[in-house]
Amino acid sequence: MSLPTTITEYLDQLKAELASADPALVQDALYDAEEYLRSELAAHPREGEAALLARIASSYGRPSEVADIYRDTEATVVRALRPPPPPPRSSLFGRFFGVAADPRAWSALIYMLLSLLTGIFYFTWAATGIALSVGLSITVVGVLFFLLFMATVRVLSLVEGRIVEVMLGERMPRRPAYPPPADGFFSRIGQLLSDPRTWGTLLYQVLMLPLGMVYFIVAVTGLSIGATLTATPIFALLGLGELQLGDVGGVAFGSVIGTPIVLLLCLLGVGILFGTLHLARGVAHVHGALAKQLLVTWGD
Repeated sequence: MSLPTTITEYLDQLKAELASADPALVQDALYDAEEYLRSELAAHPREGEAALLARIASSYGRPSEVADIYRDTEATVVRALRPPPPPPRSSLFGRFFGVAADPRAWSALIYMLLSLLTGIFYFTWAATGIALSVGLSITVVGVLFFLLFMATVRVLSLVEGRIVEVMLGERMPRRPAYPPPADGFFSRIGQLLSDPRTWGTLLYQVLMLPLGMVYFIVAVTGLSIGATLTATPIFALLGLGELQLGDVGGVAFGSVIGTPIVLLLCLLGVGILFGTLHLARGVAHVHGALAKQLLVTWGD
């Protein structure tokens, strides 16, 4: 591939070289490359883009070389940060209960428990920002507030991305999308508002409230029911309550404490607890994919 003569051509070649890589990695690589190239161009305005790129090709690297560096670095970082995998288990019994040794399942469960708070915050931020922007739209202050609000939406997308990557294991951008060159203030505003990721992030923030409620309810319900049933033998031994089979035709069936039903209830509780961990791990995959779609690849 020929040496690029403009920054735009350099970035296009770099993006093509990373076509098979994770979209979050591509965004980070493009941001770093464009920031470096434009800072060099600003420091040497008389050199020209073609001469600048010819010089940089020997130091920063050609697009193909930079792409290889990012792929190698990403593989190294992923191996270093990946939690130790649980030991392989061949039996269905082992795979079901082996989820307890998966750190990602526990972090996803914590994410589900915290998602109600984050969902309330994101939804309140989005709803308040939209409402005030509409209400103040006839004033100059309203326009400035709207622009500031939309800028904070993009900042929060990076914050949520870091949370998703750490707790759910989905690779998310560590750099923002580099703003395209713009001629003037209004051009930059147009770029911000025309970027699909801005509106994808806003949609994500609105969706986080119902999703957070569902995640929280499912997690709390699974944990509470599972823990209560698991502790049934302890309740029975302490005499904290008696389980009754009920009345049929006026004939009372006696207490089931001390019968196999208590043990069955305990086993059912254990199954619910481990099933909740499996569900949390599934939520990590599904929600991570949703976050990647709305925060990173929306509109691509």
